[in-house]
Amino acid sequence: MASVVVAAVQAGSALFDTPATLVKAERYIREAAAAGARLIVLPEAFLGGYPKGFDFGITVGSRSPEGRELFRRYREAAVQLDGPEIARLAELAAELEVHLVGGVIERDGGTLYCTAVFVDPRDGLVAHHRKLMPTAAERYLWGQGDGSTMPAVRTDVGVLGAAICWENYMPLFRQSMYAKGVQIWCAPTVDDRDQWQATMRHIALEGRCFVVSANQYLTDGDTVLINGGSAIISPLGEILAGPLRAEEGVLLAELDLAELDRGYFDFDSVGHYARPDIFTLTVDETPRHTVVRRS
Repeated sequence: MASVVVAAVQAGSALFDTPATLVKAERYIREAAAAGARLIVLPEAFLGGYPKGFDFGITVGSRSPEGRELFRRYREAAVQLDGPEIARLAELAAELEVHLVGGVIERDGGTLYCTAVFVDPRDGLVAHHRKLMPTAAERYLWGQGDGSTMPAVRTDVGVLGAAICWENYMPLFRQSMYAKGVQIWCAPTVDDRDQWQATMRHIALEGRCFVVSANQYLTDGDTVLINGGSAIISPLGEILAGPLRAEEGVLLAELDLAELDRGYFDFDSVGHYARPDIFTLTVDETPRHTVVRRS
């Protein structure tokens, strides 16, 4: 395949109303597919919601009954990987013949995770990545992912990987994903700062990969809570689309996959620029699930 059209969906969740958010997701997925997109990336925490501005009644050493009730509602809005919401994404992917990478709040037992799901048009949900390090106050909402959910997914549009929001600032995580051969780096996020654009361009240059960053545009009445900034970047750091601000919408770009090889001409972070005689990176991909052992 010489080229592929990709899309970044920029939209806000209906907090505590996952069915309504799923309807919105379907609308934008259909719009992107109608425009020719074969890969569509949705923002961080899109299904399940990013509760920006909520404190859940927490102070150091104390929780409130009101905060616990708010968390109950938030947990109720989360999705399960084998649940109907992911199944619906799989149906859409199959119908429209598109690959989906989307941010969800995943419920697994009593814990929530900020997760990116990979949905294939033929095989449905083929992989997921749980955010390794929730940022700041996110830590009292979400658990930490482990090394077992750091996939590089081989597809007919390229090798896909995902880093969620500030995971993109983790150098060793980035290097481990570069070593897996990621060609299209999907970055679901809620970071709308101007500095985020520099990060996305840096990763494209460092990893010699395409970057698709999908951000939420979230409002509360007339107040803008998250102001977008979705963008699509080439392996040489060139902005192919975006950043999109101040509105919901779909960003589209046609990726010339030959740019991947052109980029390796003078830099390969896991090859001729790696200096393995000096540096070694060890990654533990063991699943860290609680196991009850009975004697």
